[in-house]
Amino acid sequence: MMQGSANDTKERRIMTPTLRIENLQVTYALAGGTLAAVRDVTLAVASRECLGIVGESGSGKTQIFMAAMGLLAKNAQASGSVRFDGREILGLAPKILNRIRGSELTMIFQDPMSSLTPHLKIGVQLAEVLVSHRDLSWGAARRAALQVLERVRVPEPQRRLQQYPHELSGGMRQRVMIGMSLLCAPKLVIADEPTSALDVTVQAQIVDLLRALRLELEMAIVLISHDLGVVAGLADRIVVMYAGRVVENARASELLRRARHPYTALLLKCVPNMADARLDRMPCVPGQAPSPAVSERGCAFAPRCPRATEYCKAERPPLRDVHDSAQVACHYPLFP
Repeated sequence: MMQGSANDTKERRIMTPTLRIENLQVTYALAGGTLAAVRDVTLAVASRECLGIVGESGSGKTQIFMAAMGLLAKNAQASGSVRFDGREILGLAPKILNRIRGSELTMIFQDPMSSLTPHLKIGVQLAEVLVSHRDLSWGAARRAALQVLERVRVPEPQRRLQQYPHELSGGMRQRVMIGMSLLCAPKLVIADEPTSALDVTVQAQIVDLLRALRLELEMAIVLISHDLGVVAGLADRIVVMYAGRVVENARASELLRRARHPYTALLLKCVPNMADARLDRMPCVPGQAPSPAVSERGCAFAPRCPRATEYCKAERPPLRDVHDSAQVACHYPLFP
């Protein structure tokens, strides 16, 4: 009886949302009008869960989390709700948000070269995080920096501390960025296209590293990618974005086996199969995604969808619950 109670408590702890986003809208004020980058997005990331966010460039996947982190451009406006660890953080004053950002909630950006300061040595940049967020002495911070480089499997970590970012390979710079995100033992790490600039072998190494760190540190991860193949190797659940909206949300195993939305099914076909000797070019979704500046009428995917009808072009499908804890926004899903 006591064992069952302990298991129930553990299950509740695992399922407690670390991040809950509700009805998020992100718009940009431009000279020619308003651009809607994120439209009415609701999702959650559970404690210790890996949530994959996939979609083509411009689908709004990164903008969701830039809004959550308070990193949107000055001409952007966000509305809705973003609750981190039970606390509303959307619209928090920068001084308060800075205490959360970089310590409890961190982000790994796509291009580590633009995220690292080029004229500062790696050791200084890592130590600064701990001096700022944990009030450590420089000596203690540098020792912790060395330990984190060892944890993210950087070879010769002592020597790397004395190097500048341009002296490291792309894979090593990305490992440094991952290490920097872990310095303060965050509850949630947001990884934005962390492997897109790397070759296939290094991509696999980075995904393996994130998987190992997640288990070791018991943290939640959001993995943002245009590549379903990368997300499939790590995510517990996958959210598919199109034209600023969520079009499918399901457990990874279910979505990869039975994609319900036609767009998700086409994305899966775009994952290259290296065993296919006939592959002479990268597969892609036919057609072009709509501009975020275009006002909505009907399903945004209808012009590219092989199953679209006149009804799809006239009426936008709501995101609705289906069985197996999945959601889909489609009038004619591939599976009920």
